[in-house]
Amino acid sequence: MNAQIIERTGSAYVASGERRIVHRTTGQAHGSIRRLMSPGDLGEVVKPFVFLDLFEARSEFMGSMAIHPHSGLATVTVLTEGDVRFDDPSSGQGTIGYGGVEWMRAGGGVWHGKEMSRGSSPSVQGFQLWVALPPELENGPVDSQYIEAGDMPSVGPAHVILGEYGGRRSPVRSVDGTTYLLVTLKRGETWTFTPSKDQSVAWLGVARGSLDAGETVVATEMVVFDQGSDAITLTAGNERDAVFVIGSAIPHPHDLVTGYYSVHTSEAALEAGEANIAAIGQRMKRSGAMEQSGAVPIFR
Repeated sequence: MNAQIIERTGSAYVASGERRIVHRTTGQAHGSIRRLMSPGDLGEVVKPFVFLDLFEARSEFMGSMAIHPHSGLATVTVLTEGDVRFDDPSSGQGTIGYGGVEWMRAGGGVWHGKEMSRGSSPSVQGFQLWVALPPELENGPVDSQYIEAGDMPSVGPAHVILGEYGGRRSPVRSVDGTTYLLVTLKRGETWTFTPSKDQSVAWLGVARGSLDAGETVVATEMVVFDQGSDAITLTAGNERDAVFVIGSAIPHPHDLVTGYYSVHTSEAALEAGEANIAAIGQRMKRSGAMEQSGAVPIFR
C-alpha cells in the first residue's frame, strides 16, 4: 500500500456509534493533479470506488489532456471551483460548474479526454472519481451524461451526484447501491451524513478548508471510515468554508483486475475490454480524431 497512507488501529477513543477513521492519505502530486486513490491501494479498501484525483489548474488544463481509453469502469467529474464548457452531439452545449457533473460509463471501451473545454473562470478545481462496474456492465454499452448544476438535486448543503440521498435521486444513470455527494459547509457548520444501511463503505476527500470528523481532516486529504452503517458527523473548521466529496456504497464483491486505464472483474473481461479499446483506437487514427483540435466528444 502507498507509504503515504496511514492506517489507524483504534488507539484513540471514539464514542459509541461514531465512525472511526481507519485510513488517511494526502496521495501523490503530479503537476496539477493529486492522486489520492488508485486501484492498487485504497481502491481495494473502498471498492467500488477505485480511483480519485483532485485537480487544480488554470482553465486551459481542461483542453490540454491527451485522449486516452477506458473500459470496465465509470468516471465522474465534479468541480469544486470554476466552470468548464461541454459540446456533445447527444447532450448539446452547456456549462458545468459547482454542483454539475460529467458522467461516463466506459463499459466495453471508449476513448476520451477532450470532451470539455475552458469555461469563463480563470482556473478550475475538482475531483475525478472512478467507479468499478459489475460484471453485467463492465463490457456493456457506453453511456455518458453532462448535467448542469441547475438540474442536479440538493439536500441541505449536499448536491446529490450519484445515487439517492435524503429522498432526492440524482439523474445520473449510475449503478444502484452507490451514493456520492458534493458538499460545502460554512465555517463552524455541523452536518451529519447518514448512509443507507446496506452501504457500509464510506470515505471523503477535502478540496478546501478543514473538517472535524473525530480527527481533523484538511484540504488535499482523503480519509476512509471503518465499515458500518452509523452516521458520520462533520464540522467545518473556523478558518474558511469546507468543500468536500463524500461517498458510500455496498461493497464491490469482485476482484479488481487492472490494465493501464481499465478496471475489470476478471482477466477475461479485461482482455475483451482492452481488445475493444485497441480496435476503437485504430478507427480513431483512420478518422483523424487523434489530431483534432478543440473539444472532441467521446469515441466509442
